[in-house]
Amino acid sequence: MTPLTRTRPPQSPFAPALLAGSRDGLAEVLATLAEAVDTASHARRPDGPVPAGAPADVLAAAARALGPAELPAEGLGPKAALQLLTTVLVEHGIDLSHPRAAAHLQPPALAVAVAADALAGAGNASLDTYDSGASALAVERWLIDALIRLAGLGERADGVLTPGGSLSNLMGLLLARDSAALRRGVDARAHGVAALPGPVVFCSELAHFSTHRACAALGLGEAAVRPVPVDAHRRMRPDALAAALAALGPDRTPIAVVATAGTTDFGSVDPLPEIAEIAAEQGLWMHVDAAYGFGALFSERLAGRLAGLELADSVTLDLHKIGWQPAATSVLLVSDTTAFASLDRQVAYLNPADDADAGYDGLLGRSLQTTRRPDAVKAAATLLAYGRTGLGRMVDTCHDLARHAERRVRAEPRLELVAPAELTTVVFRYRSADPASSDRLNGALRRTLLESGTALVGRTEAATGGPGSPARVCLKFTLLNPTATTDDIDGLVDTVLDAGRTCERLFEEGAA
Repeated sequence: MTPLTRTRPPQSPFAPALLAGSRDGLAEVLATLAEAVDTASHARRPDGPVPAGAPADVLAAAARALGPAELPAEGLGPKAALQLLTTVLVEHGIDLSHPRAAAHLQPPALAVAVAADALAGAGNASLDTYDSGASALAVERWLIDALIRLAGLGERADGVLTPGGSLSNLMGLLLARDSAALRRGVDARAHGVAALPGPVVFCSELAHFSTHRACAALGLGEAAVRPVPVDAHRRMRPDALAAALAALGPDRTPIAVVATAGTTDFGSVDPLPEIAEIAAEQGLWMHVDAAYGFGALFSERLAGRLAGLELADSVTLDLHKIGWQPAATSVLLVSDTTAFASLDRQVAYLNPADDADAGYDGLLGRSLQTTRRPDAVKAAATLLAYGRTGLGRMVDTCHDLARHAERRVRAEPRLELVAPAELTTVVFRYRSADPASSDRLNGALRRTLLESGTALVGRTEAATGGPGSPARVCLKFTLLNPTATTDDIDGLVDTVLDAGRTCERLFEEGAA
């Protein structure tokens, strides 16, 4: 018999630092990021919040910098590739930390959140099973419990992170649909929309469009959405909701009422206690879209505006709005953990029953996703770093900036205030000398700012003469930079006025 000989195991041709999860890999991540930061410091960053130039020119310049759109036979190497992409992102991208970046509910991300997100990405955990990321499961549960307490929901409450507010709203309405079917003694998971003849979902006429998309995706159809009129403060009218419910025929199945806590354009908050009372009387699921407004709970000054949130059956919140997180960091909270029952699945290769009984379970039954990255890590790092007081100061600062912008708009004869600062947005118009061209001028004004690269402001349409008046093109400041100052806001308003005068002159000359 030939004696056995011990052979040396084959060596991998790859360096240990190739993989981020190892100790050497983490060191390589830090070193590579440090070089990328150095590259960014030497890149030609635009003077304003956006690169100057027409969109086609900006995109073409970025494409040229990237090189031919083909997979290279030989790579550049990790450091060179990251340096190239860093240069492209810095020189041809937006700078949300710029004090004149004020267009969308898209804040500059906190450094601690970005660092934590990089660490979470290095570990590449998933939330579906225990053995895909035990520590990440613990972090998400911690974060959910902290947010439940902040919202004032009860002991049976639960929640899950999602890839965005639209997906949180979709899940909220999915759970509402299943709850409505259960009340009729039907399993919606098995029978789908056939279990719910004539479905109806109520929401404010200013509700986010994701409510309509969710109804379409769930098979209810966008026609299921019944818009409810708003009052002079742009809040859903409870009397109109009650009347709409009373007018439903026997062939209709009310599914849910979607209240909004922080409308996208105006920051208005529907009267949650009154809506909750009506929903409870009708046995109707109440979902609150607080994607924007939830962050007001960090502020002692503004938290009272969300009174009644604790009465909701489900709540959407986006920490990548007021929360200063890298996108996406959205959460769906529910008042009763049993609401997730219709999402529960047992799969032999993920969560067999005996493993689950022994505690080796994950969060597969909380989500429409299977693989789900640990987005809770960046949010948990932020809450631990700043606490409610620190985040509340940031919220109050942005609210103060919005109120200053409101006062400045009121003081300018060439500007018209359309909606005051409820949270951190201000809606206004540039007054054109020719009223017939005012909509066209306001649209051109924003594009002028974009092409010059000097400012990034929002655009929307709103009734300027009260409920029932025609919608007009408006401009919008969305102020989510807590490092900005009132001088920055004054400079932003001055920039808008200068662009307005330029557009008026071009209109008069027939050049626009």
